[in-house]
Order: sequence, then structure tokens, then C-alpha cells
Amino acid sequence: QVQLVESGGGLVQPGGSLRLSCAASRSIGSFKSMGWYRQVSARKRDLVAIITSGGSTNYADSVKGRFIISSDSAKNTVYLQMSGLKPEDTAVYYCNAVQIQPGLSDYPYWGQGTQVTVSS
Repeated sequence: QVQLVESGGGLVQPGGSLRLSCAASRSIGSFKSMGWYRQVSARKRDLVAIITSGGSTNYADSVKGRFIISSDSAKNTVYLQMSGLKPEDTAVYYCNAVQIQPGLSDYPYWGQGTQVTVSS
């Protein structure tokens, strides 16, 4: 089974920066895409950023210009570099990977989540 392990969360002041990491148990090239989502309490899990196997990226409007998603295939790791953090960025951040299944529905995997708290 695929394992996704997030790290890098913590407490940061407004305007600060954090880099989240998501380490996969197998080659990230085997996934259709990988991304970051975030969730506040019982609210729905929202897309933050996504990167496809071809390297294209997409971002939620609320984080454009502040967050950058990137990958390192040698380390089987995807990163989310966050800068200019705001209190409204406070959430549990989850790593996501979508597995390619030819002829079948794509299958999503999720990490356990890492807490990001932006507060003075």
C-alpha cells in the first residue's frame, strides 16, 4: 500500500514562512498527480495546490503568489513552500496522491496531515 508522510507543520507568526514535505513510499512518477489540501475543523477539505506527473501546477486563488508546490523525484517527495502566511491559512494540511489505474477510476491516497498554525 502507498504511504504518504507529511512533515514541516508548526506555529508561525503572520508573514512568516514554512515548508511542508510529503514523502511517498514509492516513486512519485507513478502518480497522476500530487497535491496539498487543507481542512479547518469539521469543514470540507479544500485544494491548495497540485502538481501533475508532467510538472504542471495549479493553485487555489487564495494562495497564488504566496505558495509554491514542487517535487524531487530522487527523494520521492513533494513540497509546499509557504510564505506571507496569514491567520486564515491555519489548518491541517494533507498530502494527496492520485494513482493512475488504466481502464479504472483513479484512486486517491492521503497522508495523516500536519498542523499549521499562523498566530502572533
